[in-house]
This record gives sequence, structure tokens and C-alpha cells, in this order.
Amino acid sequence: MIERIHSKQRMSKIVKHGGVVYLCGQVGDGATVTEQTEDCLGRVDHLLREAGSSRAHILQATIWLADTADFDAMNAVWDAWVPEGAAPARACGEAKLADAELRVEVIVTAALTA
Repeated sequence: MIERIHSKQRMSKIVKHGGVVYLCGQVGDGATVTEQTEDCLGRVDHLLREAGSSRAHILQATIWLADTADFDAMNAVWDAWVPEGAAPARACGEAKLADAELRVEVIVTAALTA
């Protein structure tokens, strides 16, 4: 069974299927990549909890940066956020994001906790 949460015509914020949680891309508020990454990961935490998972259960993450010059600043936030021993498979690249003010977008797939 596929469960879609917070669905609209274009997308769902959360999709659950076969013990796996898929989140739509998350962005954050703030002027800097550090602020945006902190806010973005807070949104990921919220959606994972709502779906019945957590950051310790993330299987895979894709991170898009508007400018790879922000890589170190984003990683400083990411590294503090990921629980020790729970690093997911991860890819990070540079892309033109949906809004010129956005510096980072994070997409995660996680296992359900129960």
C-alpha cells in the first residue's frame, strides 16, 4: 500500500511504501547557507517524525547547493545534525534552485522505525 501525506496535485510532502519514507525536497529560510541548512534540516526532522521515522533512519540523501562554494558551511551543519554511526548514502551537487534566494535543498529517503 502507498500512503501519501500532505498531497496536492503536483506532489506529496511524504510518501510511505514498503517500510520506506520518501520526502519531497526541503528548503529553509535564512540569508546564509548555514541558516537555510539548519532550517531545512529542522523541516526534515519534523516530516520524518510525522511519517514514523527519524534522522537516525535516513538511508539516502541528495543535497543540492546553488553554489558549491557553500559546501563547507553546509557540511558543518550537516555533520552536527547526522547522528554518529548513522551517516546515510549521500550525494551533493550544484544546481539552479527554484528560487534565486535559495542556497540549499535536501531530499531524503528513510526507513520507518516501526
